[in-house]
Amino acid sequence: MTKPASTVTPNTWEFLRDPMITPTGFREYDARWKYPDEINLPGMTALGLGIGTQMHKRGVEPVIAVGNDYRDYSLTIKNALILGLMQAGITVKDIGPCITPMAYFSSFHLGVPGVAMVTASHNPNGWTGVKMGFAMPLTHGPDEMGELKDIVLNGKGEPRDGGKYEFVDGVWDAYMDDLVGDFKMSRKLKVVCATGNGTAAAYAPALFERIGVEVVESHNTLDYTFPNYNPNPEAMEMLHDMSASVKNSGADFALGFDGDGDRCGVVDDEGEEIFADKVGVIMARDLSKIYPNSTFVADVKSTGLFAADPELQANGVKADYWKTGHSHMKRRVHELGALAGFEKSGHYFLAEPIGRGYDDGMRVAVEICKLMDRNPDMKMSDLRKALPVTYSTPTMSPYCADTEKYEVLERLVEKLVAKAEAGEQVAGRDIKEVVTVNGARVILDNGSWGLVRASSNTPNLVVVCESSESDEEMRAIFADIDAVIRTEPSVGDYDQKI
Repeated sequence: MTKPASTVTPNTWEFLRDPMITPTGFREYDARWKYPDEINLPGMTALGLGIGTQMHKRGVEPVIAVGNDYRDYSLTIKNALILGLMQAGITVKDIGPCITPMAYFSSFHLGVPGVAMVTASHNPNGWTGVKMGFAMPLTHGPDEMGELKDIVLNGKGEPRDGGKYEFVDGVWDAYMDDLVGDFKMSRKLKVVCATGNGTAAAYAPALFERIGVEVVESHNTLDYTFPNYNPNPEAMEMLHDMSASVKNSGADFALGFDGDGDRCGVVDDEGEEIFADKVGVIMARDLSKIYPNSTFVADVKSTGLFAADPELQANGVKADYWKTGHSHMKRRVHELGALAGFEKSGHYFLAEPIGRGYDDGMRVAVEICKLMDRNPDMKMSDLRKALPVTYSTPTMSPYCADTEKYEVLERLVEKLVAKAEAGEQVAGRDIKEVVTVNGARVILDNGSWGLVRASSNTPNLVVVCESSESDEEMRAIFADIDAVIRTEPSVGDYDQKI
């Protein structure tokens, strides 16, 4: 295998022949690059050869299901990846265009160990990547990604005979059956279905209709130019649009899905955007009545209510806060035997007997509809208002280059820990502790907190703050955390502010 170069100039002979891959594309738990600036087609083939070599190295049966999201270049990328997988002697089962959770489901349905999903997830057009795993519902984490990076970048891919290709039909129908079974709504629901013209547009409206929900269409025409906004239900632009659709249609609530369908965002009947961690608390309250003494995992960006909510405590819930990232969360849910995991970004991990343990926006949509069916006298806004009041920022992402962000974060963690050890205050309050399992979560003496960590997917830091007291305190926490962040000159502007 030719050892990939970091850069090969476009519009050259070498660009069409030699693999080009920038090392920063190998993230903590999946792979993402700007195409063709950071990876070319021979580079994707080298990645496929690397994944196949890794399967053989780990003693995994050499069979893999492969899918792609709905972007104009994803099929081309997938075909280049498949070429490398077959070169490594892997049998490829191509399930066609799909959402990421359908690719995960195909592992169970087809009885194959490997999955490789070509998707840029919620990243804007111009990005591509692969989400992969060899033992569903688990996907690659830092160890597997580090090994894969070494194989690919150091030219350790090993070609083998025996590679095969098969296009597999019927997974879509089986996936729908798995999601719904024979469930039908017993109450009338009118739901805004927002897909931002992304891949979920092929699935979500049909899913709602199957369970008997009236659908209010919101950008449900597949269009890989994303003419309205980038499908990302964590972004305020999409949430505000969902809110307007609810108000205009009189819908009971809105559900929005990201570009590859593994995340879900919620807006209630009053047009209020409910951040995904709060939706997680609503779901945990409902599920813990059915399954008392359950364990729920929440990522470090999430509300403190998983541990502090009196109703969850009364139902015997054990809360576990863990590293942000779909691979980290899946593994933690699996390790602890938790009923579910909730991530502020909108990834939900519903395990047996509810789901299969991987993140699936469609599964979440069905379970939210079931929750409403179990509470026929409640509106979504009633469920929101029943929660203890906290004041949270959106997830904010100041720019920081991929090549610098982890070193920058390490220094910021040291500064925040030193601040606590020196007895300094944040927002006029004493610092109770600084949790450093994933960045630094600075917890104050009243349970309010502020977090800074590095994004695993994009060249950014991530900042989230929550106050148990007031909007004013939440803003003060942000101001004090941001003042520490501003000591690092390589950190740029925020994508959005409070």
